[in-house]
Amino acid sequence: MHRPLFRGAPMQAIGSTGGEDRLPQVRVDPFAMQTVVAGILEAHDVPPDDAAIVARCLGRADLRDVMTHGVSRLPHYTKRLRAGLINPRPELAPRRPTPVASHLDGQNGFGFVTATRAMDEALDIAGTLGFGLAAVCRSTHFGMAAVYVLQAVEAGYACCVFTNASRATPPWGGRTPMFGTSPLAFGFPTASEAPFVFDMSTTTAARTKVREAERLGQDIPEGYALDADGAPTTDPRAALQGSMLPIGGPKGSGLAMVMDIFAGVFTDAAFAGGVRNMYDDFDQPQNVGHLIMAFQPDLFAAGTAKRMDELVHAVHASPTAKGVDRIRLPGERGHAEERRRSSAGIPYRSGDLAAVLSLAAAHDVAVPDHWPLALADGA
Repeated sequence: MHRPLFRGAPMQAIGSTGGEDRLPQVRVDPFAMQTVVAGILEAHDVPPDDAAIVARCLGRADLRDVMTHGVSRLPHYTKRLRAGLINPRPELAPRRPTPVASHLDGQNGFGFVTATRAMDEALDIAGTLGFGLAAVCRSTHFGMAAVYVLQAVEAGYACCVFTNASRATPPWGGRTPMFGTSPLAFGFPTASEAPFVFDMSTTTAARTKVREAERLGQDIPEGYALDADGAPTTDPRAALQGSMLPIGGPKGSGLAMVMDIFAGVFTDAAFAGGVRNMYDDFDQPQNVGHLIMAFQPDLFAAGTAKRMDELVHAVHASPTAKGVDRIRLPGERGHAEERRRSSAGIPYRSGDLAAVLSLAAAHDVAVPDHWPLALADGA
């Protein structure tokens, strides 16, 4: 049964742009949302198990407050499904050229599915040999890289996750975008503390944040991007026509190139500007590449999870700089937010909720009665 999102706010009054931030947000049960998202994907011919993986990956991004990589992207994925640019039913058959390595042709399937399978492969190999390497070609956008890091650390393994991405930043000294924002992520399990989860873009911000600012009519911070003429800009529209700035100048540019080499050249995926843009390029599939590594954390020293706890305690005990109340390690804030939102619900913007409900209604996907929990804090 479909229910209205807000008390006193009829669905037809809710748009996807403009004034949506002035309407109250609603906390939605995260597992109800995943059920609806999976149902929408199944209506697009995605098998139930794969639909559940995609829904879980999107939902986990929202749980950890990385909303730019969560359910708000669903309309873009379904649009590419309908255009035949995402294969809903890839027949994934990894091959192992050596005992320690696995290569997976993603067949243009969901990056969430291919990357999850690749991490499964890396973990399976690492469980026997201590280290596992998995490469993926012909994949698509895989969302938040930390999802696959968490897959490993929650199984008790350390890991590295690399991917390349569509054109966003030029080689250092250039003006034409060639390399992607190409995130790299690392994880290490702990004994009792939040696991170490480091996930970063090679540019000052993920390009999705610029698209979100454009959608909401907001400026972007200085230092994010250049316009098409190579001049600094705070206008997201100009930034999307221009290029993203790398972190640390030539160092970030070099890292973007490294990601393109290891996740593109090495894996047999697209590279050097060949990865297609998920939002704008509808002439052919993306051909994204991923490279995933998993390690047994105790290969060289016993009790590394407890040693990680010691590191965490040492960092927390370090004297803080002026104006800093507490030092946090990578992954701590997301871990705490995930625990809180799992029970309190995820605060969604009206436009994002309207888009999901519109897709659900169009494909006769039922919305659970416990969908809205409450108005979000401060609404």
